[in-house]
Amino acid sequence: MSAGFVHLHNHSDYSLLDGACRLDRLVERVKGLGMPALALTDHGNLFGAVEFYETARAAGVKPIIGCEVYVAHGSRHDRTRAADGKGAYNHLVLLARNRDGYRNLMRLSSAGYLEGFHYKPRIDKELLEAHAEGLLCLSACLRGELPQLVLEGNIAGAKQAASWYRDLFGPDFYYFEIQDHGIPDERTVATGLIELGREMGIPVVATNDCHYLAREDSEAHEVLLCIQTGKTMQNQDRFRFATDQVYVKSTAEMEALFQGAPEAVRNTLEVAEKCDLTLDMERVQLPEFPLPPEFQEAEHYLRAVAREGLERRYPAIDADMEKRLQYELDTICQVGYARYFLIVRDFI
Repeated sequence: MSAGFVHLHNHSDYSLLDGACRLDRLVERVKGLGMPALALTDHGNLFGAVEFYETARAAGVKPIIGCEVYVAHGSRHDRTRAADGKGAYNHLVLLARNRDGYRNLMRLSSAGYLEGFHYKPRIDKELLEAHAEGLLCLSACLRGELPQLVLEGNIAGAKQAASWYRDLFGPDFYYFEIQDHGIPDERTVATGLIELGREMGIPVVATNDCHYLAREDSEAHEVLLCIQTGKTMQNQDRFRFATDQVYVKSTAEMEALFQGAPEAVRNTLEVAEKCDLTLDMERVQLPEFPLPPEFQEAEHYLRAVAREGLERRYPAIDADMEKRLQYELDTICQVGYARYFLIVRDFI
């Protein structure tokens, strides 16, 4: 890739009441900046993944599908609140390198909602170990495990945690993420991670935690956060970001921020090269539906359950009802939707 920087940490309006970037405008902004690729890393979900993929591809921008997941401090099944009142979890950025990675992202996001939800859709390290294949990992923002350990001065703990992540994802697919939105703690973390990265041979990558498109959008974003937290702009104790720098910056702005670590900017291109996901958008994607052992075809099973349902609802079945049942089933089966209707029946 010839351009000098790729944004790898971005929140669209699918980061509900937190991100304020519409996907079409986000892609348009990045394309206008001459950047060849873009990652989407919404909080805990992949709601915008397909829309983002199609929008970016249509604009000639390489889409990188990712997610900023919430990793529970212990088990995802533990509902204990953290001592700081902010939730017993850390952030972690995961990017899909290929279809295996995309499938694993979907599994992790689903498990976060179905198994680990406690204020946020949380996963844990047990799930990460089971679903790390095909993923590239960044150590995340100040709420990440590594940044928190560095801020605590626990360098030994940071080394141990970094070794765990590097061993899990592989040395080519784990990066220390550094940010600078004008927050002093971020600079402390960046210095610590750069030093630790040199010692451990772990590369650093620069990101901007983009929540809106332009700097002048910061006030509108504050209003969005008020809606999220049930506050108004007049509440002095309302939740707000400590910076107005979480916008989509140009390559020149990012290079100026990280003059002391230019490799962190260059490495964004390396990460983008390593992520090469293609999705099959030409056919309807349906999950497999497990059939009872006595049925070999979805069509046969659908006809059987439809017959059973008709007999259960209508004690007397006349010729017109029989004709209508066969007509509907024939239509469904001719277009290949028998499995789809079984899936819908299962959900219902």
